[in-house]
Amino acid sequence: MGIDAYDVAVIGAGPAGSAAAIAARRAGARVLLLDRADFPRDKTCGDGIAAEAVDVLTGLGVPDVTRGYRPIERLRLVSPGGAVAARALPRPAHTVPRRVFDERLVRAAVAAGVELRRHTVREVREEHTVVIDGTFRAHVVIGADGAGSVVRRSLGAGVNPAGHLAIAIRGYRPSTNTGEQVIVTTRQRWPAYAWEFPIGDGTANVGYGELLRGNALSRAYLAGRMAELLPGSDPAGVRGHHLPLSTHRPAPGRGRVLLAGDAFSLVNPFTGEGIFYAVLSGALAGAAAARGPHDVVRRYRDALNRRLGRHLRHSSAAARLTIWPRVADAAVRAAAADAGVFDRMVELGLADGLLDARTIGRIAVGMVSWRTVPA
Repeated sequence: MGIDAYDVAVIGAGPAGSAAAIAARRAGARVLLLDRADFPRDKTCGDGIAAEAVDVLTGLGVPDVTRGYRPIERLRLVSPGGAVAARALPRPAHTVPRRVFDERLVRAAVAAGVELRRHTVREVREEHTVVIDGTFRAHVVIGADGAGSVVRRSLGAGVNPAGHLAIAIRGYRPSTNTGEQVIVTTRQRWPAYAWEFPIGDGTANVGYGELLRGNALSRAYLAGRMAELLPGSDPAGVRGHHLPLSTHRPAPGRGRVLLAGDAFSLVNPFTGEGIFYAVLSGALAGAAAARGPHDVVRRYRDALNRRLGRHLRHSSAAARLTIWPRVADAAVRAAAADAGVFDRMVELGLADGLLDARTIGRIAVGMVSWRTVPA
């Protein structure tokens, strides 16, 4: 029996994988999309969809992924020391449960002509093409199979080490909040924060996450921290998930194999945001793969550098600076006082924004002011 052959095979049908499959198919490739689950399926996430992620998907011909979910106009930030910045977002966001969001992307991929199959991938082997479990063959493979990526392991890259890996839990509960995302940070085990993202139907996605430092954290501990920071009714559907931060990325690929999304450790170290990175890296990987295997890693790496290189350096710098809670306090106070600083911080944390001199200066002034306050 012959092995099915494709131009591009994408492993993992989450946002990164579906975006990759759509981009490759739009470029004319014959595309296979593999996932171990049937859709719709749940996925642990904050469910926040930034406007910039919608922009990427609109560019792929999928403009309606947030259909039926009301826009979220405001964000409230609470610093580790209790400072509050509550302002209008630079652009409205949405909260769309991943059970809905991911299925919409998968269905868009299938409608574009992508072949979707349920299959649990266990082995990826590069020969003169790339062979998947002895069953499928492709000229280029894109690994978009999440934090525990099989494809990443096949390239010899391990999981992110302590200090570059976070863990979070999320659940759903009734909420009267309909128009404001809430992020509450805490000095205890900083960097750590809880969130409430309203869906718009009388419920909200609530969760808590923190940086892993080498010690395992129990679900009971994480749930307790969430309850302290977000008092109220116990959430339903509580699940946990690891977040591989972009401060420890492997190579973007090797030979005929590329990595995208969480499999490539593309999670913002400043906020834990990953959807924008997922759809953007997937789109770039799919476009590069559709042009064939020759020099595919270089094409993809160059495209990533052009689109995200400066931003990733700036988000890493922001994460290093805010490792001290006093810096985070000063940043939130500056955002409360200056709408421009607030907007830059949001863009840096949710999309591809950069630190600018004004923002750095405002935070520095806040640090100086804090240090000179009489005891």
